[in-house]
Amino acid sequence: MAGGAFIGDSGHGGDYKEGRVTAFVVITCIVAAMGGLLFGYDIGISGGVTSMEDFLRRFFPDVLRQMRKQTGRETEYCKYDNELLTLFTSSLYLAALFASFLASTITRRFGRKVSMTIGSLTFLAGALLNGFAINLEMLIIGRLFLGVGVGFTNQSVPLYLSEMAPAKIRGALNNFFQLAITIGILAANLVNYATPKLKNGIGWRLSLGLAGVPAVMMLFGCLFLPDTPNSILVRGKKEKAKEMLQKIRGTMEVEHEFNDLCNASESAKRVKHQFTNIMQARYRPQLTLCTFIPFFQQLTGINVIMFYAHVLFKTIGFGSDASLISAVITGLVNVLSTVVSIYSVDRFGRRVLFFAGGIQMMLTQVAVGSMIGWRFGLNGEGTLSKIDADIILALICLYVAGFAWSWGPLGWLVPSEICPLEIRSAGQSLNVSVNMFFTFFIGQFFLTMLCHMKFGLFFFFAVMVVIMTIFIYLLLPETKGVPIEEMEKVWKEHRYWGKYSHNDDDGNDVDDDAHVF
Repeated sequence: MAGGAFIGDSGHGGDYKEGRVTAFVVITCIVAAMGGLLFGYDIGISGGVTSMEDFLRRFFPDVLRQMRKQTGRETEYCKYDNELLTLFTSSLYLAALFASFLASTITRRFGRKVSMTIGSLTFLAGALLNGFAINLEMLIIGRLFLGVGVGFTNQSVPLYLSEMAPAKIRGALNNFFQLAITIGILAANLVNYATPKLKNGIGWRLSLGLAGVPAVMMLFGCLFLPDTPNSILVRGKKEKAKEMLQKIRGTMEVEHEFNDLCNASESAKRVKHQFTNIMQARYRPQLTLCTFIPFFQQLTGINVIMFYAHVLFKTIGFGSDASLISAVITGLVNVLSTVVSIYSVDRFGRRVLFFAGGIQMMLTQVAVGSMIGWRFGLNGEGTLSKIDADIILALICLYVAGFAWSWGPLGWLVPSEICPLEIRSAGQSLNVSVNMFFTFFIGQFFLTMLCHMKFGLFFFFAVMVVIMTIFIYLLLPETKGVPIEEMEKVWKEHRYWGKYSHNDDDGNDVDDDAHVF
């Protein structure tokens, strides 16, 4: 099992030793994790571009007039509320939703590396279309291409990392994907700070066009990446898979792990349809978690900050430069806090980070909502003093930190490590599609929700964080250190999920009379 054998104290592992952590596997995972730069850069760039006057003048003049208080209907809460403007941001994620299902089939049949390459190419095409856009149609088409790229990379990269990494550091290596996302967001915030100073419409073109840089980096990296032993074996190349396993483990003694991987591969080959198979009762834990973890991840409210940091800070009274600097600061906090997660996820486990981050996010959302409500009330009229602004910025940074060491990286890690090989691509596609749908929903409707719910929106997200933390407490077992192909033992021992292990939809023992997909 190319998730590594397990030797630890939680009693889930096998009876064989894991190979050493090789420089080859670490470098390979770092290169693959660069796929997160694509997603992160786009998340960070959107809010800055949609507040640039040159960009708004060309594509969204109604929003510009509303900002300048020429419509007579806006409050501070509503000044950016425009459906076409939010469609620019959110259209990408709708495309990513549908692309993730196609990516599942390609990832399964041709390997994780092929999907990452396709994602890089389509993202690059989208960046070029956006950078040279001359009308709204060209802009939206470019966003759709970017979405296809995000769908493919987000589907394949977390799987790649979980399958390549040894079990004892799987969490840390998988979290490099989230680290790359946060670096992409920070880079975008820095670009957004510099480009508005450029004249003649060059600023927004440069911001959007530079999305091609991480795509080129990822495309170049894909030329040198090997495929995972799991993926190679599913495609029938047994000796090549064993050689790759020996290389990434740094030892020739991989028989036990390779036998586990072969067994998982045989189970995968007997699956007729992945998406039908994942609906069976025996996969109820994976189906539930691969659906609700990405659903809850988006309802933490994080993309309120990541998409619209600059817009949000301007809405609540920050000046233009101050709002951009504040967005950069939150981006930096996001990166540093993700490093904390990389260090701690394989030491303290997934559940501890979920609980700590959930409590931190809930408290800071309540505090931010209270501050904004106190200063702006229901009518959206008011101002912030410098002390008020500093307090809100500090609270938002604490909120971002809580997300960055919990629901941010774990929202990608947990779904990618809990599914057996026969439904792994389907499970990850489900994870990505749910994530993208609710990312689309938040991106499309946040500014409208802010306009109508006002400061109460932050209380809404705080309540959702409480609900999702209870969900994790009740339904997610600890997966720290458990080999990826031995995860079934975790479900058998769980007080609720144990009854679903090895049962089909009728509650009978599973037979394996299935055929290749």
